[in-house]
Formats: sequence, C-alpha cells, structure tokens
Amino acid sequence: MTDADVVLVVDFGAQYAQLIARRVRECHVYSEIVPHTITAEEIRARAPKAVILSGGPSSVYAEGAPQVPAGFFDTGVPTFGICYGHQAMALALGGRVAQTGTAEYGRTGLSVVKGGGVLFEGLPVEQSVWMSHGDSVAEAPPGFTVTALTDATPVAAFQNVEAGLYGVQFHPEVLHSEQGQEVLRRFLLEAAGCRPTWTMTNVVEEQVALIREQVGSRRVICGLSGGVDSAVAAALVQKAVGDQLTCVFVDHGLLRKGEAEQVEKDFVASTGVRLHVADEVDRFMAALAGLTDPEDKRKAIGREFIRAFEEAAREISSEESVDFLVQGTLYPDVVESGGGAGTSNIKSHHNVGGLPEDLQFALVEPLRALFKDEVRAVGLELGLPEEIVWRQPFPGPGLGIRIIGEVTLERLELLREADAIAREELSKAGLDREIWQCPVVLLADVRSVGVQGDGRTYGHPVVLRPVSSEDAMTADWSRVPYDVLARISTRITNEVREINRVVLDVTSKPPGTIEWE
Repeated sequence: MTDADVVLVVDFGAQYAQLIARRVRECHVYSEIVPHTITAEEIRARAPKAVILSGGPSSVYAEGAPQVPAGFFDTGVPTFGICYGHQAMALALGGRVAQTGTAEYGRTGLSVVKGGGVLFEGLPVEQSVWMSHGDSVAEAPPGFTVTALTDATPVAAFQNVEAGLYGVQFHPEVLHSEQGQEVLRRFLLEAAGCRPTWTMTNVVEEQVALIREQVGSRRVICGLSGGVDSAVAAALVQKAVGDQLTCVFVDHGLLRKGEAEQVEKDFVASTGVRLHVADEVDRFMAALAGLTDPEDKRKAIGREFIRAFEEAAREISSEESVDFLVQGTLYPDVVESGGGAGTSNIKSHHNVGGLPEDLQFALVEPLRALFKDEVRAVGLELGLPEEIVWRQPFPGPGLGIRIIGEVTLERLELLREADAIAREELSKAGLDREIWQCPVVLLADVRSVGVQGDGRTYGHPVVLRPVSSEDAMTADWSRVPYDVLARISTRITNEVREINRVVLDVTSKPPGTIEWE
C-alpha cells in the first residue's frame, strides 16, 4: 500500500504469524508477512516503519534453527520480538537463552517491573498472558532493561528504547493475553511512530486509483460466485471503471440454494453492474462425470470455469477485446498457496491456484492484500447489502468439494436442501456472526442403515462442520447449542428422505482443514 506505513512480520514458522499481521492492521497500520530468509538488504529496500519477529516452534540454539537475518540490527528499524522472536533477538545481541526447567503453556500470570517501560507503563502490574514456550531468556542482552517477568521466566519482557528494540515472551496477538492488543498498539504507535492511517476508506480510494491505472480504458470481466469476495472485488472495480466492467455469473450448478437469485437480483440492484449469465450446468456435470478424486474435481471445476469465462468474453464483445479478469483473491489465499512465508500449495482449488498456463486475461486482484474481515468492511464502505457482506465464506468449487464421491445432479440437490436447512436454523438461532461458516458435507459414497417410517433404509450421512475462525488460517469447531443441532438433524432427516444420518465434525484446524476435500 503506497501511502501507508508498512510493518513487516518476519515469520519464523509460527502458526500465529497471520494473526499478528491482522492485529497490526486492527491498530490501523498496514502489515505484510515475509519469510525469515529475508536479508537485511531486502528489509532496507522495503523501508518498513517497523518489524515484528514472530514466534516459532524451534529452539533458538538448535542446529539449523532460523535466526535473525545477518546485519538486521544495523538497519535501525524499530523491532518487536514475540516468543521465539524475543529469544532470537536476545541471542543475537549477547543475551542468554536456556531451558529453565519449567515450560509455560496457556494462561500465565505476568508481573510488570521497573515501571513497565514503554509497553507496560500504566497497565495492571499483575496481568494474565498467553504463553507457549519451553526455552526462556535467562539474561537480557547488554543495554536492555527487563520490564516484566513470571514465576518461571526471569525475562518475560525487555526493552532498549535507544535502539528501538522490544521483546515479550508471551503472545500479545492472542485474545487470552489481557493487555496484548494494547501492548502491540504501544509498540506500533508510540515506540515505532507508525501512523494509524490504514482505514477501509483509504483502501477503497487507493484501490480505485490502482485499478484505473492498471486497466486504463480497456475492458474487464469478473466472475460473480455469490460469495462476498467476488462481490466486493466486483464492486471495487465497478467504482473504478464503471461500464468497462461486465460481471459474468457462471451458473455451474454447484451453488447453494437461493444463491443464483441473489447474484442476479440483489447484487445488480445494489451496484448497477452489467451482468452476463452463462448457463453451464451441463458442461460442468459432463466434466465432473466419473471423477471422485478431490484434486481431479478441483482442477476440472477450475478449468471449466476459466474456459466459460473465455467464451463469455467472446460473447460480450466481438469487436473490442476483454483484457482483464477480476479475481477475489485474499491475503490468506496468497499465504496458503505459496505466496507467503515459505508455505506450501495447500489450496490448489482456490483463486490463486489451478489457473491454466494459457490464461487469456491479465488478473486484477484488488483484495489480494486483505483479510476476510477487512473485505467485509470494504463491502460495507461500498454500500453493499449486509446480506451479501455477511454471507458465510464459500469455496470456489462450491458444493463440488462438499460431496465425497462423484458429483451428480441428484446428489447436488440432496446437499442443497440439507445445507439450506442448516443455514436457516443457524440464522434463526442468531448464530450467523458467531460461526465463521458451517459446511455441510454429503458422504455420497457411504450408505448408513436407518429406520424411517416402518421400514429399514440405506441412506446417505451428512456431516455438519460448524467452525469459528478469524481468518480461516486456524479454526476451532463451534459449540452449537444442542437444541439447535437437534432441530437441524430432525429437519434434514425428515425433509430430505435420502439422508438418514447427521453427524458433527469436532476437529480443529490444524490438524483438519475447514473443507473436507
């Protein structure tokens, strides 16, 4: 982001690196994640306002453990070390890191000492923080002042104000750390002097300018999936270039109940966008016929989706070419698909993966730097209806990856009805904002015995997968009230006769992903 101060989060392998980046943005400061292999020269070239060293699973003194880039502390950039980053800073600057004999995991009492310094002054002297470490800083580096400790950790926080260096052993980015967000805010705004200018109004203004610069007077198409990501991306591009944009809604038959109507009516009414509808159900069913492997299904859906766009583009304009395709790629998509800090390609089916090498369009990705909550805020800023902005996340391949086994029209109809019942009951219970999403998965290749009416049945089971998350990088299963689960199960087994069993997935992410395929 060109006009905003930038904070780089150096990822040492922590599961919470993305959460740190989000917490920085909640302080209205822009952040990006970079790998620990970044060099001091690269950091200088990026000219960040501050750097945060994340936690990590290694011991800093173990062979091959990642370390702070050589020469980093000569850059003069204000730096905040968290957990492993705290220890790596101490070790690099002459402190001592050791196993004290007592590990700390979970909620831990923290005692502020010597006035607390920049990060803790005026905060409660005794507070609860979230710890996750076996090693500890036993001695602070020369020139550093210890500002907090615990019963087991003699250097739970330190600072060197003159050098602009700060560190804490606990995880301020986790909500269980009572003053964690305030500690982070103080580092960013008071210690590092970051300007809190990262707002959704500024994001909209900047992206509109960037889109106009990229597109010029040429034509753009955008695929509307019914989800919030594509809707907000399209609305941004519409605001930037107006009638140069045509939205393409590919009806592939893999959407949830009522979504096609929402795209064709609600979104068009709120934005005035030009919409081209392509009925491609038969095409997608033919491409998916006989496929049961998840990767094969994802790739087939992605391939046909792009080909449908190419054909739609030719229909939209036979005289003037369409040069750009809008994608609703988000920052977690970039990170999980290998564009972040040393991650693997987890999501081959997602926006940033699985595109054909001969793609005919240049990509416009106005949401590429945003987390999901920021996308929703941008949608509200643009005036989109709340029914669109607050819809549950939905995967690009749609219900195609929520059917375990071959995808057929009959199975899609079963899943659509079961999914609609689950969503309706969760909404009635007022759980829409509490639950990140609730995939309903049809185990199409599984038959379970049941009794419906006076006879024995061999129907399909469905799985409810309600999860709570902030950005989909990690997730926990949602504790849905039993009475709500009972209503969902009763209605599905009563109203969708081919389904005779409803089960609940209680797996967190990790180890499980949110989607089953």
